[in-house]
Amino acid sequence: MLALVLDTLEDNKVEEVVSIDLEGKSAIADAMVIGSGRSARHVSSSADHLISRIKQEGFAAARVEGLAQGDWVLIDGGDVVVHLFRPEVREFYKLEKMWAADVNGDEDDAERVALS
Repeated sequence: MLALVLDTLEDNKVEEVVSIDLEGKSAIADAMVIGSGRSARHVSSSADHLISRIKQEGFAAARVEGLAQGDWVLIDGGDVVVHLFRPEVREFYKLEKMWAADVNGDEDDAERVALS
């Protein structure tokens, strides 16, 4: 599922995508993916497209919060949890720093995924 999420975010030109490996470190998911959209509309449409792709590929229905507002959309796909933000909201919460530090005590463990 992680590859599907990353490919879909790349297709939708989501920016500054970070993947954090949670396997064996947290019971909530095996991975967390965080990315930024350029606007609330971009965040919502990218999230909507990802939700459709998850369903299309036969994964269990994802739970979603924040889709209508587009500031911060949470997609819980079971094995992978995805957070899509507007840049200023992402900067305010600094979620990847919190999780990377919490998981391993080192902020550098958050892996930036190069999307070209």
